[in-house]
Amino acid sequence: MKKIALVITLLLLIISCGSDTENTMTVTGKVKGLKKGTLYLQNFKDTTLIVIDSLQVDGDGNFTFKTEVENPEIFHLYLDKADHNDFNDRIIFFGEPGLVTINTSWDTFDRDAKISGSESNEKYKEYRKMMSNFNIRNIQIIQNAQNTKIALDSVQLDSVNKLSDNTVRRSYAYALNFALTNINSTVAPYIALYEVPDANRKYLDSISNSLDKDVANSKYGKALKKYLDELPK
Repeated sequence: MKKIALVITLLLLIISCGSDTENTMTVTGKVKGLKKGTLYLQNFKDTTLIVIDSLQVDGDGNFTFKTEVENPEIFHLYLDKADHNDFNDRIIFFGEPGLVTINTSWDTFDRDAKISGSESNEKYKEYRKMMSNFNIRNIQIIQNAQNTKIALDSVQLDSVNKLSDNTVRRSYAYALNFALTNINSTVAPYIALYEVPDANRKYLDSISNSLDKDVANSKYGKALKKYLDELPK
């Protein structure tokens, strides 16, 4: 009886391994310190965030998810810790076919996540790091203006607004330039479509028209073209 059970188990493992294709993405890793909770792998279908798979954790923070991915795209790893707190519970990353490893801790879930195995995510991480610097700079400008003991006059307020606006313009310029210099990455149309969709149309057109063929035919490449086609001339 034990031999029969062993054979069945081995067959199931063989079938499971054989089901992987060249488009299979395996997301695996560990949430250190997580004793109880539910992990969800999610992504957007059109404008709706859907659950691809879920895993109930009970005493072990290890996890593995598998899904089919034709082109690199954004995924969410969401942790429901049953603490009624939506803070620090979502890791956003670029997934792609192959093995993607995510290791983190339950109490610093999104802040300390270490992600490897996705070239697209490395590119996206590079972009997000610089954009974070722009955001921090803008916050500092506003906070410095608010923390003055003497109320600012209209000229000083105008100067603060100009500094803030200039930072925003620089961040837009960086985003557009980053997309234009990474036309072989799916990150490029994603940035144009979701980060700076209100930028000057000629720049968005330039990004869309410059994309490598495979990127242009990807989920975000097609979505960017559709968005531009529907924009008023």
